[in-house]
Amino acid sequence: RGLSLSLSRHLTRSLSEAMTDAQAAAAAQGESSLDLGQVQRDFDAQGCGLVPRFCSQEECQELRQRIVELVREWAEPPPEQGGVFRTDEGQTKAQGAEDYFISSACKVRFFWEANAAKQRDPEDPEKTLLQLNKIGHGLHECDPSFKRFSHSDKVRKLVHALGWKSPVLPQSMYIVKNPVIGGEVTAHQDSSFLFTEPKPTCLGLWLALDDCDLENGCLWYRPGSHSEPVRRQFRREVDPADGVVKMNFKQLVPDEQMSPLEGKSVPLEGAHDTLKQHGFIPVECKAGDLVLIHGQVEHLSLPNTS
Repeated sequence: RGLSLSLSRHLTRSLSEAMTDAQAAAAAQGESSLDLGQVQRDFDAQGCGLVPRFCSQEECQELRQRIVELVREWAEPPPEQGGVFRTDEGQTKAQGAEDYFISSACKVRFFWEANAAKQRDPEDPEKTLLQLNKIGHGLHECDPSFKRFSHSDKVRKLVHALGWKSPVLPQSMYIVKNPVIGGEVTAHQDSSFLFTEPKPTCLGLWLALDDCDLENGCLWYRPGSHSEPVRRQFRREVDPADGVVKMNFKQLVPDEQMSPLEGKSVPLEGAHDTLKQHGFIPVECKAGDLVLIHGQVEHLSLPNTS
C-alpha cells in the first residue's frame, strides 16, 4: 500500500538554497542524519530519490486506518461493470471513455482490480478493500487526514528544497496493491498524464505505507530516463460524432524514440531479468519511506505475488 501525490510548477535552483530549513525539519523529527543533498543528487542524476523514514509508523497507520473508514463510508457505487483500473493495452478503453474516472479529480473514487469479484460488503470494509486497486484522485482535498499530510509542513519543505516554487497539487491516490490480485502498473511517465506547458514540471511523491519488496510489487525505474522527452500525452478530447468527452493517448515523439515496454504488460515468468535487460532497477523500501519520482522517469511495478 502506498500514497501517491503529484505536484507541478518548477523553478530550477540548487537545493543548497533551501537546505537549512529542510534539514531543520528533519532534525526536529529525529532524523538529523538525513542527507538531503544526496537525495537530490540521486534525483537529479537518476530521476528517483529515496527519503528514508519520512513518516513515522504511527502516521502510516493513521492513513491505513482512515482508508478502511472511507471504504466503510463509501456511498457512491461505480457504474455497472465500471470503475476498474488498468494500465495495460486496454487502458484507453477502460478509463478513456468512463466518466467515473474522468470526473474523479475532485472526488474520492474507488477503483476495482480487474480480476476482483467487485462486490462491496457494507459490513466488512476490509473484505471490500481486498478487491480494490486504488482510491483517488482528490484525497488531498476531500478527506481531512489525507489533506493534513498532503499539505503538511514537511511535504512543503521537501518540495521547496527540491526546487519547486508555488507547487500545485492536482491529484492524490491510495494504491492498494493487494496480495495475489494486486495488478501490475505498466511502464509509463507521470508527465504523460499530468502534462504541463511550456515544459514538463511533474513531481511524484510516493509514500510507502507497508514494506515494499520484489515479491509484493515494489517500484522499478530506469535510471537516467528522466532526461528523455515526454513520449505520450493522455489528453481529454470531445468526440465530434456524439459530443462525449473521452481520453486518448497522443504520441509526441517518432516511433524510434518510443520505449519498448511503455504501456505493455511484462510476462511474469522471468520478469525481473527482462526489466534488468531494459535498464530498470527495483526500489525496495520500508513503511514510512518516501520515493521521489521525476515526471519523465520511466517506471512501473509488477503484480503482487505474495
